[in-house]
Amino acid sequence: MPRIFEYLGILLFFYSNEHEPIHVHGKYGEYESKAEFYIVDGKIVEIKIKSIKGFKPLKGNNLKDFEVFLEVYSNQIVQKWIDYFVYHKDVEFEKINTKIK
Repeated sequence: MPRIFEYLGILLFFYSNEHEPIHVHGKYGEYESKAEFYIVDGKIVEIKIKSIKGFKPLKGNNLKDFEVFLEVYSNQIVQKWIDYFVYHKDVEFEKINTKIK
């Protein structure tokens, strides 16, 4: 389970046996959601946040923080997904404690 970011206590990671579409999981305590990235001609055109069976979805401020983080860091997340699953490279973990405005 490669961890790629932690933002204000929300852990963003991939499961080792992931599948397309490109997506990332966000977990805070017992809550977990995933964000799927839809890419057309090399550009992210949409990000959909979805619930995961068996988990309570992120909510409230945690969901909002997750959404803001995805908007700002979406390209880096997709690049880490490609590096890990396509090129089989290790990905660097980054911890961000400053709120994005």
